[in-house]
Amino acid sequence: MKSKKTSSAGPGSAGLRLHSSIVLDGANRAPSRAMLYAVGFTAEDFKKPIIGIASTWSMVTPCNAHIDQLAREAEAGANRAGGKAIIFNTITVSDGISMGSEGMKYSLVSREVIADSIETVVGCEGMDGLVAIGGCDKNMPGALMAIARLNRPAIFVYGGTILPGCLTGDNRKLDIVSVFEAVGEHANKKIDDAQLQRIESCAIPGPGSCGGMYTANTMASAIEALGMSLPNSSAQNAVSKAKKEDCQRAGAAVFDLLQRRLRPLDIMTRAAFENAITVVIALGGSTNAVLHLLAIAHAAGVKLSLDDFTKVGRRVPVLADLKPSGRFLMSELVAIGGIQPMMKTLLDAGLLQGDCLTVTGKTMAENLAAVQPYPPGQEIIRPLDNPIKKDSHLVILRGNLASEGAVAKITGKEGTRFEGVARVFNSEEQALEKILDGTIKAGDVVVIRFEGPKGGPGMREMLAPTSAITGRGLGKEVALITDGRFSGGTHGFVVGHITPEAYTGGTLALVRNGDRIVIDAEKHEVTLAVSATELKARRQSWKPMKPRYTRGVLAKYASAVTSASLGAVTDLNIQP
Repeated sequence: MKSKKTSSAGPGSAGLRLHSSIVLDGANRAPSRAMLYAVGFTAEDFKKPIIGIASTWSMVTPCNAHIDQLAREAEAGANRAGGKAIIFNTITVSDGISMGSEGMKYSLVSREVIADSIETVVGCEGMDGLVAIGGCDKNMPGALMAIARLNRPAIFVYGGTILPGCLTGDNRKLDIVSVFEAVGEHANKKIDDAQLQRIESCAIPGPGSCGGMYTANTMASAIEALGMSLPNSSAQNAVSKAKKEDCQRAGAAVFDLLQRRLRPLDIMTRAAFENAITVVIALGGSTNAVLHLLAIAHAAGVKLSLDDFTKVGRRVPVLADLKPSGRFLMSELVAIGGIQPMMKTLLDAGLLQGDCLTVTGKTMAENLAAVQPYPPGQEIIRPLDNPIKKDSHLVILRGNLASEGAVAKITGKEGTRFEGVARVFNSEEQALEKILDGTIKAGDVVVIRFEGPKGGPGMREMLAPTSAITGRGLGKEVALITDGRFSGGTHGFVVGHITPEAYTGGTLALVRNGDRIVIDAEKHEVTLAVSATELKARRQSWKPMKPRYTRGVLAKYASAVTSASLGAVTDLNIQP
């Protein structure tokens, strides 16, 4: 039997193996190499740069059910290019399944766990480069946060969008939001048990992320605009030849990035984040993009604030007629060319900064140079001279209810001002019960508090109550405000991310039933119409809530997390 030959870095490869050489080279690292022979390494593999493939595969959600196959494609691409790929996994959770339950408190927490776990594996194993493949909402920002912290050549690959569901004899294109809104219709006696069951059984036809311009598709598009995905990665169907090829190219492209010495922080600049914000606005994307881009920028050491969304939003129109507030699904945008033609339009109009580097090794302008326009007659992406909204739908509000900021999603279809009577609830469940039983009426402002990053903890998304409001036919007659957040599938007159949150003594904690609340998107204000004297008296009698959790991951998260206005990150206040 032949012994396994000890290897050292091959000629010319040392510069590509800045991290793996420390772990694997030399006689004293023989035990490390021995462990890797057992998982399929050959002697020649130890001369190659190690490229990690971070897979978020899981059977807990259709968003990620196919990603194990995509990881194999990325592995093959990296190996063919001259690297040695190692696949590893991190967690995922399902917002769609946990929505409206206590389990949803773990959703935003999972972003931090994902970021920490990818950083941990890549750092521990001495990987030289990284491909991260994500599907559901928190995979994407979590992966980018880890990539920024590590600052090793890396690419993000989006797992792709789901295809629409359908019902026989019904021309609607169904998705998960269709089911949430059907719950409201069922409560309002518009559909019966059998009709609800038909919708729930057909709305999700297979693998892929939720089909509208919800958080997953929003973040995938933002990451491509940031320069951290290959062109078109954000606009491909999950089950497609194009997505497999995207993964293969990503594996090879990381090897190219190693050769170019091009690292994530060379790409994720201030200008690149402004490009990401621009594309999110043009697509009518999710409010969660505000939270996640702030967090990624923090990890990258880039100064970004809520005010930057206002600044960019003044000049960028909403162009995409996509769900939840529009008519079309992401798969339909894929069919006409994805987001690249829209980005070319924005670039030509001076709304994108074309000199930003990308993971292709080229600038944004170079990547877009040969992109062709959308086919004539398409209605999904409007021209610049006929936008859906002339400025951003993501409106940063301040005022006595949100002195540190709040985020509203105002497409204009809801109007730009709402004044109503507060109906106050200290949890999402309490609010949902009263929406479904008909207690909430036209003219009400539903207030859901103690659902912020610390108070929840975990800052749950409010898709269940907002969908129930829509399903009961009150989408334009009822507003909802919260220190929690919203699913990308939410639409209507909604304000989230209110800071300071109620748990820390924000004014939201002082609101009482019957108070008048004014939401004014033109003035960028959310105001409690109560005198300063009365608010002072209420504050004097206010007592903080006890923590809802005192051990485990939710307690640790609550003790470390910052406010939503800072991205709800957990490593901001670490003392050097």
